[in-house]
Amino acid sequence: QVQLVESGGGSVQAGGSLRLSCAVTRYSNYCLGWFRQAPTKKREGVASLSTTGSTTYADSVKGRFTISLDNTKNTLYLQMNSLRPEDTAMYYCAAHTQDGGRCYGLDVRGYNYWGRGTQVTVTS
Repeated sequence: QVQLVESGGGSVQAGGSLRLSCAVTRYSNYCLGWFRQAPTKKREGVASLSTTGSTTYADSVKGRFTISLDNTKNTLYLQMNSLRPEDTAMYYCAAHTQDGGRCYGLDVRGYNYWGRGTQVTVTS
């Protein structure tokens, strides 16, 4: 099965940038995504990458975040720019096999493989 390990979280001032990494193994033909969960809130999709290379972003991060996959490094990235305090959350890398040839995008219910998470804190 696919395995995922996130890293790169930390504390940054508003307006700053961070790049999260997710080391992935045996991910061929898996749909991939980044999710986040803040205290007292439900887990939400941030960015997703389909097996065809298409990307989907939550409205709250469009224009600021970029998801990408480096196949030579077996690493999924989430580049986060212009960070805001409301971006503070535990960020998770996730994956799922295709269902009828489609990926679930930002729908958390479709993902069944999860990393341990990495904390991102954005201060004012």
